Amino acid sequence: MDIEIREIRENDYLVVISLWNNELGSRTVNAANISERFEKMNKDENYKTFVALIENKVVGCITVVQTMALEYEIGYLKINGLAVQESFQEKGIGTKLLKHVENYALEKGLSYLILNSGFQRTKAHDFYESKGFDKLSYCFTKKVR
Repeated sequence: MDIEIREIRENDYLVVISLWNNELGSRTVNAANISERFEKMNKDENYKTFVALIENKVVGCITVVQTMALEYEIGYLKINGLAVQESFQEKGIGTKLLKHVENYALEKGLSYLILNSGFQRTKAHDFYESKGFDKLSYCFTKKVR
């Protein structure tokens, strides 16, 4: 099975909505707001979204942002989301997406990939740990508006 990885295109948005909602459980991404969100992200060179295709069909995606923190001398690459269509999981697609952003981080001179994953996503935790990620912290959020 050949897996192609490339940057997202506008005609991929509806499939990415489906992946984001069905595989990640998000309900904040929809047809009404995705174009505006990607337009903002595409204007900022620190954001990238890559899609995985099999036979020209999008079956997975990963969104990353390069960011800074005091403890990381030159910043790091934050994975905001990784999703693979359920029927295509465990076929190497998530691994290939992760490897792609790992290489992207290295090209940018970055040394770390960081991500958050929901407590209930234990299968995802096992996947990330099998790819060399370490559990180091909890993520806290607070809505302020």
